[in-house]
Amino acid sequence: MFVLGIDPGLSRCGYACLEVSPGARQPRAVALGVLTTPPSSPTPVRLAELHGELVRLFDELTPHVVAVEHVFFQVNRRTAMSVAQASGLALAVAAGRACEVVQYTPNQVKETVAGYGAASKKQIQALVQARLGLARPPRPFDAADAAALALCHLAFAPLRRRLAAQQASAAPAGA
Repeated sequence: MFVLGIDPGLSRCGYACLEVSPGARQPRAVALGVLTTPPSSPTPVRLAELHGELVRLFDELTPHVVAVEHVFFQVNRRTAMSVAQASGLALAVAAGRACEVVQYTPNQVKETVAGYGAASKKQIQALVQARLGLARPPRPFDAADAAALALCHLAFAPLRRRLAAQQASAAPAGA
């Protein structure tokens, strides 16, 4: 199974694809990186470029699950808008590929990966390096954040499966 974590952004959109094999002790990093668009280009052009890059990424990696950061608060409105636009593209491409799509807040990710919600970018970077057995910390931070999203999903996946099975068995017949 491939889990693709996406840390959305219009200037820098981090991604990390982790492979989970049956019986493996830890996931394996298949791809880590950042998709970029030039800030000097108009927003519609940048969105089109990011969309094309996301489509190519999905074609190459064929993820089963896509974990996208759920941004519900930003101090800077302009940043919030561009992050929301990039997030929307990632969600749409994933849904169009019939991937399971999940969203986690930054605090959920930090609490899951680091054990507390106030972890710094450097701490997340170091913990992702250790959890994935990487030779060096993933750079830039956007790639590390995307890997942390995928790791967060892997931690939540068993609970999500149990809840879905429980809901399915509790559903009335014929519903």
